[in-house]
Amino acid sequence: MKRIAVVVILAAMLAACQTSEPGLEPIPGSITYGGQPTQRLQKSPVGSILPHTFTDQWGERVRETYIVQPDRSLKLVDRVYLDNPFD
Repeated sequence: MKRIAVVVILAAMLAACQTSEPGLEPIPGSITYGGQPTQRLQKSPVGSILPHTFTDQWGERVRETYIVQPDRSLKLVDRVYLDNPFD
């Protein structure tokens, strides 16, 4: 009986685990920071990649990559901090 209880508890704990990693959160300077842009991308094909390079709030250069979704919103899929050649 104890084995069954342990197996049930472990199965419940395993089912509660989150296996997918959460998406990237926008930072100040991101296109989607503060919500989706008010203008939709009407001419960009769904699935197209949109790069965006900017300087974040600490002065670091950042390159983000977005993908155009079927509803014409942007999904942030990648962020890379660029090296400063003058440091």
